[in-house]
Amino acid sequence: MDFETLCVIWFVLEGVLLAGYAVLDGFDLGVGILHPFVARSDTERRLSMNSIGPLWDGNEVWLVTFGGALFAAFPNAYATVFSGFYTAFMLLLFALIFRAVSLEFRSKIESDRWRRFWDWGFFGGSFLASLLFGVAVGNAIAGMPLDAGGNVLATVIDQLNPYGILVGLMTVALFALHGGLFLYLKTEDDFQRRLRDWMWRSFGLFLVCYMLTTIYTIALVPRATTNFGHYPIAALIVVANVLAVANIPRCLHWGWPGKAFASSCVLIATLILLFGFALFPNLVTANNDPANSVTVFNAASSPKTLTIMLVIALVGMPFVVTYTGIIYWTFRGKVRLDAHSY
Repeated sequence: MDFETLCVIWFVLEGVLLAGYAVLDGFDLGVGILHPFVARSDTERRLSMNSIGPLWDGNEVWLVTFGGALFAAFPNAYATVFSGFYTAFMLLLFALIFRAVSLEFRSKIESDRWRRFWDWGFFGGSFLASLLFGVAVGNAIAGMPLDAGGNVLATVIDQLNPYGILVGLMTVALFALHGGLFLYLKTEDDFQRRLRDWMWRSFGLFLVCYMLTTIYTIALVPRATTNFGHYPIAALIVVANVLAVANIPRCLHWGWPGKAFASSCVLIATLILLFGFALFPNLVTANNDPANSVTVFNAASSPKTLTIMLVIALVGMPFVVTYTGIIYWTFRGKVRLDAHSY
């Protein structure tokens, strides 16, 4: 297999890992975003946390694998991203850790003040992580100034640009919708009925952000649509994306929450696909000089390294997918509290 084909394959595999993380951990983060608003009693807050209790840490393995694969397959891109966005990544790491600590510590002490603090910690970590993920995607699409060595010539303030923040807000709304749909499937009675209103609110906010982001991208980030003329199949992904958006309110209206959740999964996956089409062949786009961009070809490891990694991935990925499926099957159905619950 030639070098360029290996590079493209690993770009696609990185996209699969990112899509897997966004779909799976997206509802975890969404449950956290909605947590202090939909759960009124201590029992409901425990139900909210326990709905993702057996799943959240396994879901985050997809992010760890994505980072590890990026380091091994595209080390130059890894160096550019982690050095240029160091502060943002430290904030993201803090958010994910604080969110995990909130889950584990909340029920350790029977104190309203103690539990209220960790409830808001759960929300804050989930909200901040979702926002930062969206800001990162926005900056990747719009591009950042790079020098010839692949160093980012921008500050944290530069990264918090209007487009990045808009994509960040869209991501927060999308994950809130995704998490609300998942939580609706896991709960019952008054808690479930209350979630219905929040799902509609989340969808309305997402739809506004989605439309604004689309208009902004087409009008002010022309490079993001260049590849769509080169790869006609991208039109099918756009159609699938729009149909997934439209199918969510349809399913909510007719009382099909499972189908609505499946549509939100398709929506997230197609957004990641569109992100990949907008980015390719770049991994980090230089908006000051295209020649400085870090691409899948100039950032990749040696052909031998990519080949060995591909063999390992082909052998290992079926086990990961099978294990994930078994976990979700084991913990299917409505959430119940017991002595071992959060």
